[in-house]
Amino acid sequence: MDAKQVVEIFVEQGLITEDDGANLLLQASNSESPIEQILVDNGIVSERGFEKAIADSIGAEPFDLTEFEPDPETLQLIPSGLARLHGVIPISASGNTIFVAHTDPLNSRSIEDLRFALGREIVAVVSFPPTVRALIRTHFGSEEASIGEILESIGGEVTVNEGPDEQINDQAVLAEANAAPIIKYVDLILDKAIAARASDIHFEPFESEFKIRYRVDGALYEMDPPPFRLALPVISRVKVMANLNIAERRLPQDGRIQREINGRQVDLRVSTLPTAFGESVVLRVLDRSSVNLELETLGMPDDIMAYILEVIERPNGIFIVTGPTGSGKTTTLYSCLRKINTIDSKLLTAEDPVEYEIDGIIQVPINDSIGLSFSRVLRAFLRQDPDRILVGETRDTETAQIAIQASLTGHLVFTTLHTNDSTGAVTRIMDMGIEPFLISASLECVLAQRLIRKICANCRTPYQPSEQVLASIGLQPHDIGDKSFFYGKGCEVCNQTGYKGRKGIYELLKISDPIREMINNREPGILIRQKAIELGMTTLRQDGMRSIYDGITTIEEVVKYT
Repeated sequence: MDAKQVVEIFVEQGLITEDDGANLLLQASNSESPIEQILVDNGIVSERGFEKAIADSIGAEPFDLTEFEPDPETLQLIPSGLARLHGVIPISASGNTIFVAHTDPLNSRSIEDLRFALGREIVAVVSFPPTVRALIRTHFGSEEASIGEILESIGGEVTVNEGPDEQINDQAVLAEANAAPIIKYVDLILDKAIAARASDIHFEPFESEFKIRYRVDGALYEMDPPPFRLALPVISRVKVMANLNIAERRLPQDGRIQREINGRQVDLRVSTLPTAFGESVVLRVLDRSSVNLELETLGMPDDIMAYILEVIERPNGIFIVTGPTGSGKTTTLYSCLRKINTIDSKLLTAEDPVEYEIDGIIQVPINDSIGLSFSRVLRAFLRQDPDRILVGETRDTETAQIAIQASLTGHLVFTTLHTNDSTGAVTRIMDMGIEPFLISASLECVLAQRLIRKICANCRTPYQPSEQVLASIGLQPHDIGDKSFFYGKGCEVCNQTGYKGRKGIYELLKISDPIREMINNREPGILIRQKAIELGMTTLRQDGMRSIYDGITTIEEVVKYT
């Protein structure tokens, strides 16, 4: 359920104050528990009280499922795949009407979809969502069961396959890509991956097998591999959805799929790559509803947060965020832009591509194929009377030069670089051929960041790390005193991984006068780093240690990323 909507309902009904609501939203953004569970755990309402509050707000009936056992005949009124997809359990029927309990009573769209699919009247009652989810799991099985049903129904229907010397009939491939079982199978894989909060979905054909993997919290997990003969129809189905040319298998292609899943708009960026055994396809998931673009929810240390809030209000200068691909740089910059997106400020962004659309900000997608590069867009920006500019990535000397010119002529410029640490950004810009005095005059600060996995709150267990594990992070047994260490044992909630969700760790290089002097003297990056640490900079490793001591992550995660 949408946490913001739920909190608004409780505020309207006078069950909580606006301040309580803000605290609950902050808690929800930092927790894996759904908002309804947080309300119950905080003692604000009971499960019955939650049902009544939501039912009153939408004009429905509350229904207690605690002792409820559904009738087998009633269960058969909704096919298991539809019940899982829309998050409903049928509780009774009367004539042409089916009464259902819904995992998200505020989402009327999925009830409409169900009404259309079944051709019957559907009436939703309000029950405690975790109880509804548990009943769906018990009576309609898991996604794996549904995938098994679909694969069984495909059976021997697929006849087209791709061999190294085989001529492929494109019409036959298209027909199979549009066959109902293949459509259902691909839809289910996408829905399953998105429900698991995957950031990427990989379809990979090999010589004798076809793998489907998805990345959750930075780690790849493999699904049960489908039969090898499905590789071509499944990949062709994805290409059809992305409006790509299914007959072109020799060149890489890029496309986009837009899907609505449980009332949420999800964008999928599609990239195909020709390999020795067919096309490898990767889908990048951009789920706008799962990204919280509030600066306060990023988990920065208070001192870094305070300094960044000060920098983003400055009239000019350059603010660089650095880190490897997938380290959350874009999310940090978007959160900064959201903070300063006011009616009296003109904000322009150049991105490749535009990931999240924000009202009030002019966003321009880069398109190198027609010559619309970062440098060209940035040059055009300066004639658009901007106050703040975001350059998605500083890739070349020309972009860096224009960004510095923009900052020196009274604009605040945000950009990203791919470097290992904060001081590496300074040497990287010097390597691009930019004069040191220009760098020191325009640069305000550099934020380096990584994303580390958080221990699953459901199976978090204390333990005593061995000397060897402590040594990996530079500690001795006598250093740790009475500090506690935790790990995740693995449970159903975290898919037996021991981790659920991610948080950022940060390193902020403030460009103070001593640092400016060192930049002007072309001092090596290592000396600038040593000086910054002397002046009080917290390194990525030190910030990672803070997360270990707070019981948020493990030693292994911090060692892996710092």
